[in-house]
Amino acid sequence: MPDLSGKVAIVTGAGRYRGIGRDTALALAQAGADVAVTGTGRSPDTYPDDEKAMGWRDIESVADEIRAIGRRALTIVADLGDPSQARGIVEKTVAELGSVDILVNNAAFAMAEDRVPVVELDDTIWHRVLDIKVHGSYYASKTAAQAMIRQGNGGSIIMVSSIAGKIQPRNFAAYVVANMSLQGLTGSLSKELGHYNINVNTVCPGVIDTSRWDNKRDNTPGGREDWERLESNIPMGRPGTGTDVASTIVFLCSEEGHWISGQSINIDGGQVSSH
Repeated sequence: MPDLSGKVAIVTGAGRYRGIGRDTALALAQAGADVAVTGTGRSPDTYPDDEKAMGWRDIESVADEIRAIGRRALTIVADLGDPSQARGIVEKTVAELGSVDILVNNAAFAMAEDRVPVVELDDTIWHRVLDIKVHGSYYASKTAAQAMIRQGNGGSIIMVSSIAGKIQPRNFAAYVVANMSLQGLTGSLSKELGHYNINVNTVCPGVIDTSRWDNKRDNTPGGREDWERLESNIPMGRPGTGTDVASTIVFLCSEEGHWISGQSINIDGGQVSSH
C-alpha cells in the first residue's frame, strides 16, 4: 500500500455514506494521511433512506471513521460555490492540522435539475453547477497550491471529473462543461506547478454506484432507464464503486505515482474506449 504518513489531505464533498468522497477520505487515512473532509451541511431530512436508518451524520460520521483508523480528522461545512469558503477550507486545514499536502476536489452539484435539454435548463442551475465544480475547484486549488509552495515539500492536487466531459452525452450540458473545464485546469496547473514538485491530475469516473445516482435513478423521469442503458454499455459488466476511484487517487498522491502529472485518467470499466 502507498505510504502517506505525515501528509495532510483535504477531500471535498465527502459526507455521503455511499460516495467517492467518503471512500477517498478513508483510503487516504488508511494510507497514513490525516484528513479534512468538507460537506454542505445538508439537512438530515434530505438523507437517503439507508443513511437515515443507520443514524448517519454526514461528515461527522466520516471523521469518526477516520479517527477510528488512527488518523486526525477535521470537518468543515462549506459552500464551495462561494470563493471565500472555497479558499477557507484550505486556510482552516492549515491552521488546525498544520499543512496541506493533498487536495481532492470532489464536490459537485447534486444531479437532477441540471439533467435536461439546454433549452429547458434554468440559468440559475447552470451557474450553480459551474460555481461548485469549476470555480470551487479553482479557488481551492489556487489556495492549496500557494500553501504547498510556501511549505516547500511538494504536493498533489486531484480533480474528480467524469467521463461525461469526454463523451458529452445529451441533457448533460452543464455537467459536461464543468467536467471538461476541470480537465483543462489540470493541464494548465500541472505545467505551472511541476517545478514545485506538485503533481496535478484528473480522474474521470464512469458509472459509479453511489447515492447521487440513487436520486437520479429513482426520482427523475427516465432515470431508471438511463441507469440500465449506461450499465449495459460498460464492457466490464458492472458499475464502478467509490473504492475503484479512491485507490487510483491514493496512488496518484503517493511517491509511487508522483511522476504522473497533467493526466485525465478514465476509471470506467472500459466505457470510453467502447463509446
